[in-house]
Amino acid sequence: MYIMKISNIKQNRFAILARLEEQIFHIDDLARIWGVSNQATLRVAVKRYVDAGLIYRLYRGLYSLKKLNDLDPRLLGAKAINKYCYLSGETILAQQGIIFQQINYFTFIGTGTKRFKIGDYNYYCRQLKDAFLYNDTGVDKNGPLNIASPSRAVADKLHFNPAYHFDNLAAIDWLEVKKIQQAVYNIRNI
Repeated sequence: MYIMKISNIKQNRFAILARLEEQIFHIDDLARIWGVSNQATLRVAVKRYVDAGLIYRLYRGLYSLKKLNDLDPRLLGAKAINKYCYLSGETILAQQGIIFQQINYFTFIGTGTKRFKIGDYNYYCRQLKDAFLYNDTGVDKNGPLNIASPSRAVADKLHFNPAYHFDNLAAIDWLEVKKIQQAVYNIRNI
């Protein structure tokens, strides 16, 4: 009877996760979703599920029902940062053909500076003051990941490095960049 009860608990836990639209979970998310308040119990259960191949450990305290290679690496980075952030900087600039360098990391803007690696993916999060960070002008927040527009990425890059060199100036909407700089960074004399 006891073994059947444990099996039902496990099935219920994974049924709950499967119904959610989330792919990546922090250990605190699992505690809340499963209603487990005892951290030791939670960690033992998660370790057993990882050992059984029911859930995958991605990074410290970060888990998924999918294997690392089956996840969107951008979403993975945002989830690992585990605070408000958005994809910007060199990642967006390279994708949009504004810079030609090959970028081997995903760049985020967030509440703190952090460099980290998960599997073969490298990440860099630049710290931005809250007053600028939470101004969502030029940030698309409609999907599972917050993503800067090309103009917001240029404005962000210029905020961190006013002398930054852009390879393809024709790909930049300078009027939109100026509007974003005024709205976000309070720059008036551009």
